[in-house]
Amino acid sequence: MLSSSSLRCFAGFGCIFALSMAAKPVIIKNTNPLIHFHGRWDSSPGTWWAGSGFKLNIKNLESLAFTLGPHTTDPLTSVGVSVNYGEFVTVNVSEGFNSIPIPASFKGSNKNTVVRVNVEGWQNNRMNLESLTFNPGASLEPYTPSKLAFQFIGDSLSAGQFLPKGVDQAWPFLVGEAFKAEHVVTAQPGAALTDIVSYGNEHGVSFQFFRTEDTGYFYTTDHNYTTPWNFGRDEPAATHVVIHIGANDASQNVTEPQFVQVYTNFLARLRTIYSQQPIFVFTPWGWPNADGTFGEYYVGQYQKIVDLRHAQGDKNIFLVNTTGWVTWDDVFPDNQHPNIPGHQHIADKFQAWLDNWGLKPEAHWATRA
Repeated sequence: MLSSSSLRCFAGFGCIFALSMAAKPVIIKNTNPLIHFHGRWDSSPGTWWAGSGFKLNIKNLESLAFTLGPHTTDPLTSVGVSVNYGEFVTVNVSEGFNSIPIPASFKGSNKNTVVRVNVEGWQNNRMNLESLTFNPGASLEPYTPSKLAFQFIGDSLSAGQFLPKGVDQAWPFLVGEAFKAEHVVTAQPGAALTDIVSYGNEHGVSFQFFRTEDTGYFYTTDHNYTTPWNFGRDEPAATHVVIHIGANDASQNVTEPQFVQVYTNFLARLRTIYSQQPIFVFTPWGWPNADGTFGEYYVGQYQKIVDLRHAQGDKNIFLVNTTGWVTWDDVFPDNQHPNIPGHQHIADKFQAWLDNWGLKPEAHWATRA
């Protein structure tokens, strides 16, 4: 029989042991179902396409780190990190252990902290997640996604090419944030919609959209192949689909009849995935010039595409006329792509268009910090 002192001693050792156990960092493997992945991830798991990433809802967060595997872009990839729905801040990460800065104001006992992470770039954007490390006492809680979810499809004009923070400053991302929505941007600079070689892209978006990998796969030595994307992995499924594409088809001399046929076929295939969702077809805003003129392409053809779908009974496709949305002041002079204010201008215009159409932002983020 143990004496009371032995019991106290035993109890004391028990407390020391418990404290010792509690002092260990919390390791979360990449297979944990409470990690909310978004965008396109391969089986490693690794990211493809700008904007792919994950979301975490963490209780008692004091410190956070990512351990990334060998498929991560070498020497680094830039990711955007947002804490409690604040501004996305660029953090450069690489293979191995990466500490992620968490502002002191978001730390504290019994608080929940929402951390959102995504790759910023349309290239050099592979993040091969192995595990997460939290401070002792932290726990991963369920993340509840928004009921509103956008799927954006496009090219450089949607992917944030030439912007310091890449896709995080692009108009699709800004629209998603303004509506407190989930948002996936599947856009590739230089790619045509038509499945042709275009500006270094081996395939067009009409092919690549249905694959896990972006067109960078072609130049990736450890993954130079494509795999079909399982759209059942999109959680939640897109509630609204937005398409802005065609500039590179025009540059590659795809004729108007060819483009109309490719686009209508693409919409028909999208309807096998998004059977009832509204689809918004952007007209080109064109290439602004310093003298106030615009370089135009496929004039009237987007209306024809929408009219063809309407004639087939699909009334849930809408034309978004973007004429005049972008001026010379809204673009980089050397490449005529939207600059930071230009992307915000486009986002504001589309938000107003959606408001008039009848779509309102969510009142609050579904997972509240």
